[in-house]
This record gives sequence, structure tokens and C-alpha cells, in this order.
Amino acid sequence: MKEGETTEILTKDNQKFKGIILPSPDKNTIILKLESGYNIGIKNNNIKTYTSLGKPLLKEKKQTHKIEHNKNLKTILILHTGGTISSRVSYKTGAVSPGFSPEDILQMFPELKNKANIKSKLVGNMFSEDIRFSHYNKIAREIEKEIKNVDGIIVTHGTDNLSLGACALSFILENLNKPVIFVGSQRSSDRPSTDAALNLIAAANFIAKTEFNEVAICMHSRSTDEKCYILPACKTKKLHTSRRDAFRAVNSIPIAEVLKNGNINFLKEYKKKEHEEKLKLKLFNEKLKIGILKAHPNMFAFEIKNYQKFDGIVAEGTGIAGNFPINAVDKETREHQKIYNELKKLANKIPVIASSNCVFGRINMNVYDTGRKMRQAGILGNFSDMNTETAFIKLAWLLSNCKKTEAKKLLMKNFRGELAERTEYEEDFIQEA
Repeated sequence: MKEGETTEILTKDNQKFKGIILPSPDKNTIILKLESGYNIGIKNNNIKTYTSLGKPLLKEKKQTHKIEHNKNLKTILILHTGGTISSRVSYKTGAVSPGFSPEDILQMFPELKNKANIKSKLVGNMFSEDIRFSHYNKIAREIEKEIKNVDGIIVTHGTDNLSLGACALSFILENLNKPVIFVGSQRSSDRPSTDAALNLIAAANFIAKTEFNEVAICMHSRSTDEKCYILPACKTKKLHTSRRDAFRAVNSIPIAEVLKNGNINFLKEYKKKEHEEKLKLKLFNEKLKIGILKAHPNMFAFEIKNYQKFDGIVAEGTGIAGNFPINAVDKETREHQKIYNELKKLANKIPVIASSNCVFGRINMNVYDTGRKMRQAGILGNFSDMNTETAFIKLAWLLSNCKKTEAKKLLMKNFRGELAERTEYEEDFIQEA
């Protein structure tokens, strides 16, 4: 059996599978790309018989015609940074491979041709879990270079850290006057349930039909293919590992919904941002060490000591105040006084901002004694409604562009909609809709 050939396999329990042989990381396992688009692994010792069918199930399609510019349509640049959204199936090998040219994009998503003129550029092709501050800076520089020649930009991004990427670029791009929409795909294009097409087409449609000129995210609003949400860059979190509607607005509501038929409904009043000054990049200091310290039962003080050489910390505690175990109430909790002392030392040295392990809600350190003690220790963030990831990005951005003392003062200033005076919930919006 050779990679790329079509094979019919009969297993020892008399199950029959037909598909294309893919490269396998395990020499004892055959990987098949089935006609359904799904992959299956079959152990060699479970194969009863196999029959080579010689040629692939489907022929490779090629874009042959030249793409013509339509002066009546807006021009959108797709910047590829990675993720499954720009991948397509190769029927020579059955594997999923990236396609980055405008021809590739229109071949995979032909509906885009009627939405906008499509340009395409590869910035990087990596898993989003490997993203570093330097990558945010690289994406920002590409946007600065290209945005004057287009009407909007779509950034393809892996979903694991997509919301952090959108948040980071929202802070970097000062005086942005055109839309930058982050798009991902929870399920790759070789799967029947892929969400890549609708997410990308909805993002292009939103840019083409509106005057929106900020950074945002476009992903499925429900598990069905009815519509996508345009989500706020600094108020969005991935809440599920695999569902197509994994991304939700946190302490906010979606900006708009883009229906499958192309209609767009803004869900709250939107006014185009007017900037007199030109686009300016406020980049990240790539050498900064920003950490996330998470509270948990049976915590020890030496865990906090490990952060002494960091430049800033997000302290994700529990409940309404972002509580940490700092109360010595009996002999079993003597360690908690040491934890309090270490937190106080850390907060006197570097900015430490509180967040909560609760997804929704607002920090309030005035309610219980623990919160008040944390404030006395110098921990910042009282009344913040930022989630942990947004607090992490904002702290890194401030320390990259301000002195430490100024950064502490600016943590609770709203820059890009990351802090809300009034908390909104999607549940309230859904009941009204």
C-alpha cells in the first residue's frame, strides 16, 4: 500500500473501508481519508485483506481562468497567519494542505468572487498555540504596509488563541480607519461539518457592506449554518474545544450578525470611528515576561516566588474578587500568610492585576475581607470586567509602551472597549431578539 493511492480495506471483524492512504506517524497504523472526508486509523494487525484501486477518488481541481478586478466591488486582502481555514484537501495524497493564492481562495470559496476583489498574502503558517508577541508585531507591520491599498483586511488565525490575536492587534493598531476582521475555523475544510466557508464569506460580506473600521472577530453564532457573529476583539473568549459556535462575547454582546443570505444586522448602535491622525503602531516589547498566576486549593508560597523575575502578572483568582488563599484561619492554613506576603512583595515590585476564574461578571474587591486584603497588598483591577486573556494582553501592551508606574495607572482606563461601564450579557440580547 502506497501513500496517495486509493485502497479498499477489509478488517478482521469484516468492516469494509475505502479511501486514500495518508502519511501515518505510526508504522503499525494505516491512515485512510474516507469518501466522507473523515480520516480513520486502522492497525496493520487488524487488516484481513486490502485491494488497491489505483487512482484517487476525486480529481484535483485547478483554477485556470484569470481573476479580473471588478471596480464596483471593494478590495479585501486576506492575510494568512495559520489555522485550518485556508487549508484544502489534496486528492493526490488525501492530506489537507494550505492554499494561499487568490486563485486558491476563490477555488475553495467561489462565493467570494461576488462579494469583493480578493487579494491574498502569506504572513506565516503556524499553530496559534505557538504565537509570541513578535508574531503580533509582524502581523501589525503587514497590515500597516497593505491597508492603504485595500478597503479591509481579513486575518486568518488558528482558533486556540484567535481571541488573543484579535485583542493584541486591536491595541497595537492606533487610529485604525479600516476594518480588520479575524477569522478562524473550528473544523478543517476536509470535514463535511467545516465552518471555514461561512466564517470567511461572512467576514468578507461584512467588510463589503458596512463602514465598520475596527478590529473584530467573525465566527459561527450557532452550531448550525444560519449566521455568524461579528464579535468585539477585546471582549471575546473561546468557550468550547470543538463546537463551531465556540466563540462568545463575554460581559458584552456581539456587534452584528451576518446571515447566510448576506443580510447584516447590527445588534447595538454603531458609529464609525473618526481618526484625524494616521495609523500608528504601538507594538509589543518582545522580551517582556508576562505571567498568569492561577489560584487553586492547597497552594504554596513558592509558586509565587517563581514570578519574581517577571515584568507583570495577571492573578486569576476565584469568585467576585479574584480571591487568593491568603487567610490563615487555623493550623492547616498557616501557608496562606506566606502566600499573602509573597503576593504583596510581587505587587510592590511589578504590576499585578486581578481577574476571576468565573467567565462572566466583574471584579469587586470591596465585598469580602479577602478582596480588601488583596487591594491593601497592592493588587490592581478592582471593578475590572476584563477576562484573564484580555488583561494579559493589555498589561503586556501597556508595559511595552509606558513606564511601569504609568502602566499601573492606565490599567483601568478603557482604550479599545476592553472595559465596560455597564456589563452586557448575550443572554439578555437573545431573549430580546
